Amino acid sequence: MNPRLAAAKALAAVLSGKASLNSSLPTQLDKVEDRDRGFTQDLAFGTARWQPRLSALAAKLLQKPFKAADADVEALLLVGLYQLLYTRVPAHAAIGETVGCADKLKKPWAKALLNAVLRRAQRENEALLAELEHDPVVRTAHPRWLQKSLKAFWPEQWEVICAANNAHPPMILRVNRRHHSRDAYLQLLAQAGIAASPCVYSRDGIILDAAADVRSLPGFAEGWISVQDEAAQLAADLLDLAPGQRVLDACCAPGGKTCHILEAEPALAGVVAVDLEAKRLVRVRENLERLGLSAELIAADGRDTDTWWDGKPFQRILLDAPCSATGVIRRHPDIKLTRQPDDIGALALLQGELLDAMWKTLEVGGILLYATCSTLPTENTEVIEAFLTRTPGARELDLATAAGIKQPHGRQLLAQEGGHDGFYYAKLIKIAAARG
Repeated sequence: MNPRLAAAKALAAVLSGKASLNSSLPTQLDKVEDRDRGFTQDLAFGTARWQPRLSALAAKLLQKPFKAADADVEALLLVGLYQLLYTRVPAHAAIGETVGCADKLKKPWAKALLNAVLRRAQRENEALLAELEHDPVVRTAHPRWLQKSLKAFWPEQWEVICAANNAHPPMILRVNRRHHSRDAYLQLLAQAGIAASPCVYSRDGIILDAAADVRSLPGFAEGWISVQDEAAQLAADLLDLAPGQRVLDACCAPGGKTCHILEAEPALAGVVAVDLEAKRLVRVRENLERLGLSAELIAADGRDTDTWWDGKPFQRILLDAPCSATGVIRRHPDIKLTRQPDDIGALALLQGELLDAMWKTLEVGGILLYATCSTLPTENTEVIEAFLTRTPGARELDLATAAGIKQPHGRQLLAQEGGHDGFYYAKLIKIAAARG
């Protein structure tokens, strides 16, 4: 399959609200030549990254918007515009190959439309974009609701946040301290001719100067390293792990933090890892097996403790709550398309319910670490404030990290170009059981 057609089909499912790129793209990648898989992925992710800007340009060039049934043609046009504006693909190839895909969609009528719009874009895109630049949606390539939210919550940083969201994320490794120190692994990379440097905040983190096939890195198959963003790596040390503790990792998939917890403290009494869907635990199990680690995996709704909790309290709980993922847009740019403003309040409600449920399973004197990959205080400090207000036996503890910005509750990490993702942490201790 033509990589442009594959990317457009994956994007059409996203534009129609039927899928995310994580679910729609793999199917399409299986249909292209191996040599075209990287290009197809770049077309899909790049078009999603710049969609607010590309769609604004398309609106200027079209006489009328596309019908819902023609989301595939719309996606094809956006893929064509992305090639013209953001890639080194020669214009004649970008236009000709993209237009030719209309036949494969069985919509030959679209060929003339695509050809005319793309050729005009080739000639006039600089002038047309200049006319649109006054709109922050176009300037930042963020949907209006999100751009406004970021500006309201982060008036001094919002444009920097948007720029970081639009940048390509770095590749960051977590060294398995059971096998090597970070310094020792940096030496192995240097010997292999791979340029890298230590992360600022994570004691196990290494940032590569250039992304690489992880299978080509020293000791990957043997479990010496994993790929994990620096912000996510902070969780294990913030939990204050100690021998003999029983640990719960709630909402654990894909298992990076589960594995890091086990790497960080080999003498734990055990780790229970819970996630809503059994299919999501497949990846957790694979990660554990590669690293030679073990945990009890349970597929269940964390809120329904009667179905999965054995009544034995945990001394440590990591609640990496479902969230808007607005801190990892650069890794999942289709969030700009799939996330809607009404989602945020619903997510905050879910986060509160999960906190209440997990708290029941925590031992008095135990610690719960609340985390999200969101940059919106509605899901973070406000959730913690509401929980502390309704939970007399809970107290907040300081976080032993200089990462991020101190909030009324917890610390907010904002995505950094060339550095960590956006993330949030708050640390709670249970000083008394609930009165029954």
